[in-house]
Amino acid sequence: MQQHFSLAECDVVGFDLDHTLCRYHLPQSARLIYDSFAQYLVTEKGYDEDLLVLAPDSLDFCCKGLVLDIEEGNFLKLAEDGTVLRASHGTKSMTFEEILENYGRREWKHFNTVSGMVSRTAKYYLYDNYFDLPGALLCARVVDSLDQHDGQKKYDFWKDMVAAIQHNYKISAFKENCGMYFPEVKNHPDKYLQRCPESVKKWLKQLKNAGKILLLITSSHSDYCRLLCEHVLGNDFEEYFDILITNALKPGFFSHTPNQRPFRTLENDEEQEALLSLDKPGWYSQGNAIQLYDLLKKMTGKLDPKVVYFGDSMHSDIFPAHHYSNWETVFILEELLGDKGTVPAKAESEPLEKKGKYEGDQLKVPYFESKRWGSFFMDRLPGLENAEETLVHTWSCKCISTYSTIAIPSLEAIADLPLDYRFTRFSSNSSATAGYYPSPPRALLPNEDSVTMK
Repeated sequence: MQQHFSLAECDVVGFDLDHTLCRYHLPQSARLIYDSFAQYLVTEKGYDEDLLVLAPDSLDFCCKGLVLDIEEGNFLKLAEDGTVLRASHGTKSMTFEEILENYGRREWKHFNTVSGMVSRTAKYYLYDNYFDLPGALLCARVVDSLDQHDGQKKYDFWKDMVAAIQHNYKISAFKENCGMYFPEVKNHPDKYLQRCPESVKKWLKQLKNAGKILLLITSSHSDYCRLLCEHVLGNDFEEYFDILITNALKPGFFSHTPNQRPFRTLENDEEQEALLSLDKPGWYSQGNAIQLYDLLKKMTGKLDPKVVYFGDSMHSDIFPAHHYSNWETVFILEELLGDKGTVPAKAESEPLEKKGKYEGDQLKVPYFESKRWGSFFMDRLPGLENAEETLVHTWSCKCISTYSTIAIPSLEAIADLPLDYRFTRFSSNSSATAGYYPSPPRALLPNEDSVTMK
């Protein structure tokens, strides 16, 4: 495979919506998501009311790449070989000795499954995006509460957590004003949503003018998608895209066959009959990558059109698009913003009145590097029997270089580049930092002291 990647060589450019094209104000959205789940557990399932109260720095617990071992009530940070680097039982950090006693110095028992398909199962849950992350803190606090009251050894709260998620995010919730999440975003979009920078809108038009086919593929339902797009892109948002696919139910969109997941038309945001094939551009619901690709062949007149897809979730976007569809993938990784070296100059020059408009007494959300969990990319593994500790890549970091073509902090970071700009791609024969743009995370650079074991 060639060493470089260029958008100019792609025929089709696809985008996820949430946290990719539509960026959120993270402190506000994190609090809303946490509250929406907690409220349901307390009022509908009888959980402890203390769950509704949050300490200002408590969201530091949230860190992408954590895996919840559901039955044990333990959160795990995994090394690239599957060994446990850090762990907590509920919100309580486990010592190195406790980790050794519970998990040993060998790969975690579910590692083959989770790493093979970047998957989730009834036994564990992978937290890899900002919609999920506040739920990690809630689950950890539920474990604390159950330990305090019931002294449980195996946990069965997960079914209630799933019910809370479904109650707030189900397809009909937006229309019915059900749950806390959608009504609140509807009423205060500016509080939660960041407007799309002019540079990105101009770039989308530039891609279209260069003859690229533009796709929007989101698991959000059409009514919520419309609210987001009108707010961040403007009322003419449909003009940016040739094909819009909502309720895509990723990662299934990439892995399911046309029979399992046909496309459907929409009428007033209601899904209509299943389509036998996808014949023309437009706005559709559900669907599958196989029939989409057939349409892209027709639209481009090419047997093998080259597709690149931008997304923020390894589980829903990057892994399945790479693994099932063999698309190029650009991973939106806001953790790269935690490194001062990679913040675009423009981001630093935001006027003060724009910053902090909703901050006040808000929770601090230092998502970019959790004090509790350390670097998203690297960590230190203590040595056994007085041996020296070693620096190791995390499993999350390994996934990035395995399944992404490149990784960037935001679309804005590349919007001003010429379309024929040649990015150095991740590949097995290049360095571990090659695919990060505009620069690698500091934790991956040699002699970096910022990776610490607390």
